Parts: sequence; C-alpha cells; structure tokens
Amino acid sequence: QVQLVESGGGLVQAGGSLRLSCVASGSIISSNAMAWYRQAPGRQRELVAITTRGGSTNYADSVKGRFTISRDNAKNTVYLQMSSLKPEDTALYYCNTYPASSYYWGQGTQVTVSS
Repeated sequence: QVQLVESGGGLVQAGGSLRLSCVASGSIISSNAMAWYRQAPGRQRELVAITTRGGSTNYADSVKGRFTISRDNAKNTVYLQMSSLKPEDTALYYCNTYPASSYYWGQGTQVTVSS
C-alpha cells in the first residue's frame, strides 16, 4: 500500500520560511504529476502548486513568487519551499497526485504563520 507522508510544518513568524517534504513509500512520485494542497480552517481544500513528471511547475496566484515546488524522483520525495510567509498561508498542507486521488490523502503537516 503506497502512502504519502508529509513533514516540515511548524510555527513561523510572518516573513519567514519553511520547507515541506512529502515522502512516498513507493514509486508513485516518479510516475505521476504531483501537487501540494492546503486546507485552512472553515475553508475548502485548495491547490497550491503542481510539478509534472517532466519537472514543469505551476502555482496558485496567491503563492506565485513565494513558493517553489520541486521533486527528487530518486528519493521518492516532493518538496515545497515556502518563503515570505503570510498569516493567510496558515493551513494544513497535503501532497497528492495531480489530479488528486482519494486513495493517497495523508495526515498533512500543519503550517501556522503568526503576524
């Protein structure tokens, strides 16, 4: 059973940085487009960033220029480098395939940005 495990979240002040990691227990990352998603309290889950199998990337307008998604297929890992964090980035962050599969939702990693 393939699992995706997110880590790297935490509490940071506005303007700070964090790097999230998503490790797969199988080869799902190398064979799929992957994405980071987030869900803030009382809001729907939203797409944050995508990396295709070929390494192309795309970002939500709200994070463009501040977040960078990358992948290391040899390590079965996807990263999200987050800089210039804002309080509105506070959310539970998840990785999944793109499009997302209900099979792969993990526990997520909490990011809290204080003002």
